[in-house]
Amino acid sequence: MKIENTGKAYVPTPVQDARAPAARGKTEAQSGSDSVQLSPLATLMKKAESAISSSPEIDQKRVDEIRQAITEGRFKIDSSRIADGLINSVRDMLESRG
Repeated sequence: MKIENTGKAYVPTPVQDARAPAARGKTEAQSGSDSVQLSPLATLMKKAESAISSSPEIDQKRVDEIRQAITEGRFKIDSSRIADGLINSVRDMLESRG
C-alpha cells in the first residue's frame, strides 16, 4: 500500500455563527437581566474542589515514613485490608449508580 502526498495542505474553514441574527445582536444591557443559580450539589462540589486544590498532592512526611519502614523491613502489607478496601469501593460505586 502506497500513500502519496498530494501537496495540498488541509486548511479548516471558519465556523459560521448559526444563531439567529437577533441573538447575535444582543447587547450587554439586554442580556444583563440573565441570572444563573447553582444547585446545592454544584456549590458543594465547588467547595470540595477548593479544599482539594489547597491541600498538597503528596504527603511527603508519610512517604518518608513508609520509605524508612520499607528500608528497615518493618513495612508489612495486609492483603485482606487491601481486598476489603477494594470490595468496599466497588460496592460504593455500584450503589451510587442506583
